Amino acid sequence: MPVMEEALKASHPPIRSFVLRQGRITAAQTRAVAEHLSAWQMDAHAVWQDPWKSQRPLLLEIGFGNGEHLAAIARQRPGWGCIGAEVHTPGVGSLLLQLLETGTDNVRIIHDDVVTWLQTLPEALLQCIIVQFPDPWPKKRQQKRRLIQPEFAALLCRLLVPGGELQMATDWADYAEQMLAVLNATPGLQNTQPGTGYAPRPDNRILTRFERRGQRLGHAVYDLCYQRLP
Repeated sequence: MPVMEEALKASHPPIRSFVLRQGRITAAQTRAVAEHLSAWQMDAHAVWQDPWKSQRPLLLEIGFGNGEHLAAIARQRPGWGCIGAEVHTPGVGSLLLQLLETGTDNVRIIHDDVVTWLQTLPEALLQCIIVQFPDPWPKKRQQKRRLIQPEFAALLCRLLVPGGELQMATDWADYAEQMLAVLNATPGLQNTQPGTGYAPRPDNRILTRFERRGQRLGHAVYDLCYQRLP
């Protein structure tokens, strides 16, 4: 597809903020991916086409893990189009099982490197972008691989509609400080909590199994919320 090829040539090399690991996948997850993913999947290498024909506000969750939050917010907002991106197959299978169980039909899945895909999307497309608990890459030499960097923050800002919301969360204090510094310095983004920096947990953010485990270990969680300026 020539348009896609030109877009990819013009973009920077993708930020590899993840490592594909051989995670455990259940038989049910394997079947769900094999039998149902094609009906829910969006092609990350095709020119953008809105699955809902521009009739719904669009939400994107980057790195949805086991899909627990994405499935919940899709049920909370049945009039929205909810797109989830995840590279790990067990998480994709888990999300599919939840969607099938509840009959939720307003979700589409990018099972690919989301950064390369994002670079091809039109401006002011998304009403809400959510990034929860991205890999913290805690070692000093690894931190260049963290997802939240100035270039990526600028890309997310470009994709938001004016007034659109960017939500992030992490349970790593130094990553939270980096996120805060990067996002506060991103032109076009406004912190919704300028007095304190960090935000209260958004109403839509359920306590996932991952977060509950962190709480048991005594981890604090830092929420950040921004809006794209008009």
